[in-house]
Amino acid sequence: MARADTCHILAEDPDLAEYLQGDRLTAATRECVAQTVVLRAGPWAPPNSDNSLKRGLGLLVIEGLIVRHVGVAGRFGAELIADGDVICPWQWAEGESTLPRSGRWRVLQDCRLAVLDAAVTMRLGRYPEVFSSLFAHAQQRSRHVAVNMAIVQQPRIDVRLHMLFWELADRFGRVRQDGVHVPIALTHATLADLVAARRPTVTKALGELAERAAVVWTGEDWLLPGDPPAELEEVGSISVSAGDPGDPPQRGVAP
Repeated sequence: MARADTCHILAEDPDLAEYLQGDRLTAATRECVAQTVVLRAGPWAPPNSDNSLKRGLGLLVIEGLIVRHVGVAGRFGAELIADGDVICPWQWAEGESTLPRSGRWRVLQDCRLAVLDAAVTMRLGRYPEVFSSLFAHAQQRSRHVAVNMAIVQQPRIDVRLHMLFWELADRFGRVRQDGVHVPIALTHATLADLVAARRPTVTKALGELAERAAVVWTGEDWLLPGDPPAELEEVGSISVSAGDPGDPPQRGVAP
């Protein structure tokens, strides 16, 4: 994981400076500088971390998209990691677990990460307001995981997928005249892991959703022309304001 340029963290992620004002904001923006790393789309094997990283906060996603797969007994779950999320992939490798487990990472869209090592964490420590915002980011990531857990309890796969896409629309959607566009290329395999289903079942369900014009792959992004499914109200998630290889392209269904 080669380190590249440097960045001013609060300029890259203004949400972290939400509670800072005046001279304190100016000073924090100037002092909170970190090195960055760039990850290209494709499989990613996080390297072993050094002690400086282990004593720090981790890696802050500035831009890009990563999917993290977690497997137990041959079944996989998945989590989408995006701008504002903080990850510590080495903790997974060093942890102990009674259940045999596996994991892998894939960069879906080129990523730039800020390295929050021990030195950067000490500088951030001068500004508790920034730590508060980072904690809020972590809580938001936890919320996304919890909502996804609620989604996979739905008995029908097409409903799970429809709900998932509207949850993604809440995070990444762009509203246009023809509906909400979700600019993420997710393959059937990744979607299957996200909704706890088998890939053939997901392929069939996507075809049904496309026929109903509920979820349509445009060739560039996912289009949601209609209304969110009513079930999303139960999990409190409606406020809409590159992946695994091997899936054959299907018109209106998938990348």
